[in-house]
Amino acid sequence: MYIILVYDINTEQKSNVANRVFKICKKYLVHIQNSVFEGELNESQFINLKNEIKKYLRKDLDSCIVFYSRNEKWLNKEFITEPKDDTSCFL
Repeated sequence: MYIILVYDINTEQKSNVANRVFKICKKYLVHIQNSVFEGELNESQFINLKNEIKKYLRKDLDSCIVFYSRNEKWLNKEFITEPKDDTSCFL
């Protein structure tokens, strides 16, 4: 399945939650924007991802939303601005 994961971590309270959630998401998905990841996962990878980030997300402070479809081809994506190209710094 194709996943788009979006999170909002409350940083008013000093914690390491945002950093930990970022690292876990980056392990499974591609980082496309601040707090937004996407990628193709199988069912077990998706379950592992959810279980790992649930350990750190605080239900009363943080938010995490996952959009998914069967495949990337079933998802229309449109860039309103120029897409970031992280590889553009390589020659």
